[in-house]
Amino acid sequence: MNDVVGDALRYLNDPLVWTRPGGLLDLTGQHLLMTLAAVAGAAAVALPLGAWLGHAGRGSGLLVAISNTSRALPTLAIILLLATAGLFGNTATVIAAGVFAAPLLLAGAHDGVRSADPAARDAARGLGFTPAAVLWRVEVPLAVPLVAAGVRTAVVQVVATIPLAALAGGGGLGQVISLGMGTQRYGQVLAGGLLVAALCLLVDGVLAIGQRAATPRALRAG
Repeated sequence: MNDVVGDALRYLNDPLVWTRPGGLLDLTGQHLLMTLAAVAGAAAVALPLGAWLGHAGRGSGLLVAISNTSRALPTLAIILLLATAGLFGNTATVIAAGVFAAPLLLAGAHDGVRSADPAARDAARGLGFTPAAVLWRVEVPLAVPLVAAGVRTAVVQVVATIPLAALAGGGGLGQVISLGMGTQRYGQVLAGGLLVAALCLLVDGVLAIGQRAATPRALRAG
């Protein structure tokens, strides 16, 4: 065990491992770009749909069904299914991670809009706001904390899932783990796992700051 830890530390302390073409810096960049693509694609569909369902007061049963289905379909299984359709590497992983992230984003938008203060909603209607104006000018701003929490959770979980790309010939930090397993360099495997964990913590910390900044001051104080 000590040898594995020592090998991991030596691997991480090698400047060439970080700076060479295809090194850890390049792989981390690929990892984050794949995460961004997956979450952005999922958010483009899930956030408006979740907000509309929350505004309409419908969709709770649909959300539960989608959430349960997504948990029953492992991301790796989706990647392998896409591979049978001719999609490999980063593309397959981004699609699979997007499918994984969508229910979290959908639930955050739905619950955020549904939890908006009924008094604020009624006041807006009394002022003559259209249903669309009530949604976008009242309910959505009030939903920001829960929407941001859903985005934060989705991003961190996608960061942790992207290493599966290596199993389908893709990039990202999963290559470090996959190569280490293939060559029986278990110190490198441990180093790759530590890098992914550290990246998850870093991203979560940055998003926590962003979540607080995006929350209106009155809601933040509450």
